[in-house]
Amino acid sequence: MADSNLAPLSLILIFPLSLLVFLYLIVSPKPVRIPIKGRHVFITGGSSGIGLAMARQAAAEGARVSILARNRDKLEEAKQSIHLSTGIDVAVFSADVRDFAAVKAAVEEAGPVDVLVCNQGVFVPQELESQELEEVKFMIDVNLMGTFHLIKAALNGMKNRRDRGPASIAIMSSQAGQVGIYGYTAYSASKFGLRGMAEALQQEVIADNIHISLIFPPDTETPGLEEENKKRPQLTSIIAASSGAMKADEVAKKALDGIKSGSFIVPCNFEGLLLTIATAGLSPQGSYLMAFVEVVTAGIVRLAGLCFQWNWYGSIEKWHAQKK
Repeated sequence: MADSNLAPLSLILIFPLSLLVFLYLIVSPKPVRIPIKGRHVFITGGSSGIGLAMARQAAAEGARVSILARNRDKLEEAKQSIHLSTGIDVAVFSADVRDFAAVKAAVEEAGPVDVLVCNQGVFVPQELESQELEEVKFMIDVNLMGTFHLIKAALNGMKNRRDRGPASIAIMSSQAGQVGIYGYTAYSASKFGLRGMAEALQQEVIADNIHISLIFPPDTETPGLEEENKKRPQLTSIIAASSGAMKADEVAKKALDGIKSGSFIVPCNFEGLLLTIATAGLSPQGSYLMAFVEVVTAGIVRLAGLCFQWNWYGSIEKWHAQKK
């Protein structure tokens, strides 16, 4: 009698256990630990915000850190700030990521890179109808083409690094690179593009033991966010109201932890985790446990996503009705 009662339970457990074993065998690339201590970490957008916080934390962990930004004075201030908090000196390089020649010169002067963090970014929220094309081009040139420039400049040195240990290229996207939001038309285009780049690039560099990390922070409390909020369309603020902002240090820690674990997708909060599951698609997944969650919850998360879309479009309809 006892055996007959256990039979249904055994059948219930067979499927999830079999799925876990299957996923353990097939997830790619396999998990890896990427050391930071004693290695060269090159961070763009390193003079403020998330980039500065990442530089400070990487230096505190014993990395040799280089930071790049456009403004030389802000770079020097960042260098002093990092030295005061960690006692470590970082190298600073002034260049515009839109200028490939300047980026290449800075990377060559800095020396071979073990961990490249493409963190630069600009954001001008506005409806496409009223946004100047020069602003659209500016965002795409900095956010997307600037990342191409950095990776292109650093890749040969990374492939020929001496220690042959696992290396990383980390790309700072945004939750607006996972889901489009009203007023983010140009910004989302530049950030969605990073995902396609990252997925293809991971296939190109995995044989060289280089691992891509694509980081998706929410709104982050940086000097730029205050200016962005002043320009946001009202509807953007209404739709994005449910998403809270994180501090730069919090995002930096999540980002560095994701880089060190070799994670392809790096969410920074619970909402980001849900977005990661909802948009997993054909992205690489090194964790068989996370792959299990994605497979099992895909339908439920899709339903939740449709509910969000229903709410957003309801807000848009209501806002336009009030305007009329």
